[in-house]
Amino acid sequence: MNQSEDFPSLIATLTATLQGRPLAAALADSLNHEHPPGTPLFDAIFAACKQGVADGWMCSREANGIRYGRVVKPGPQTHGFSVDVVDMNDCAGPHHAHPNGEIDMVMPLDGDARFDGQPAGWKVYGPGTANRPTVRGGRALVLYLLPEGAIEFTRT
Repeated sequence: MNQSEDFPSLIATLTATLQGRPLAAALADSLNHEHPPGTPLFDAIFAACKQGVADGWMCSREANGIRYGRVVKPGPQTHGFSVDVVDMNDCAGPHHAHPNGEIDMVMPLDGDARFDGQPAGWKVYGPGTANRPTVRGGRALVLYLLPEGAIEFTRT
């Protein structure tokens, strides 16, 4: 089994449930209810991400102490979502905008790591929002689902 080839199928299990749902706070609430840490889908994605990082095909790039990479391009298999994964340890990343919104899966690796204040679980940014992604309190993996892969890095 080649995990890098199987990962899009695992993600498709999640993205199939996201089709047509508005990217807003209510979606974060739903995801935190439907797929919180400790449930089979959350834990399977978390385990696959940890293994992908350990195997070197995930988060294979590095800049300013942040490891990152796009691991799935947007396409029909993932219902139009791209997947990026970052490995951050008590730091802030580059400011960027989410033209179509962004769904974040927060996976703390140590300490009480939080991504933009969110502990283990889900955070959603609506279309047209922007942020400077920040992990505080330890190290975390963060999986970004981007509709149509849309992201715009900005100068702050």
